[in-house]
Amino acid sequence: MNADLESALRTRIWIARALIGVVAALNLQAAVAYLINPRVFSAGFELSGVPGAAAVAGVGILYLMWQVPYLFALINPLRRRISLLEAILMQTIGLIGESWLLGTIGSEHAVLRASIIRYIVFDGGGLVLLAAAFFLVKPSSSRLKKGDSDV
Repeated sequence: MNADLESALRTRIWIARALIGVVAALNLQAAVAYLINPRVFSAGFELSGVPGAAAVAGVGILYLMWQVPYLFALINPLRRRISLLEAILMQTIGLIGESWLLGTIGSEHAVLRASIIRYIVFDGGGLVLLAAAFFLVKPSSSRLKKGDSDV
């Protein structure tokens, strides 16, 4: 690979890392916030007391679990493209599921609907950033010599 192509690829990888990093950082921030003070967020889900705090903290734990492929993709989005693809699929499932869920909740639950809409916006934005990262590190035949591999 010539120096210009190699430099361009390095730049694309760093941009992809930045995009993945934004999504991972926001997800981790939400996880930590839900774990540190779950009662603050309980009302947004129309929950209260110990059960509400436990439900929100449980979501925080899930957020931490779900970050594993994001972090592997962050380390090297070119070599760990499968992790990036997994993160994209997870983000897509979240967006579709939240959109479906919103449709099942009546307008009398305005606070809960607003919380779900925030998730939809959050996951939609994350999906756009992750998809951009994926396409930035997409191998092209012009960058790979015969026999080379991106994994």
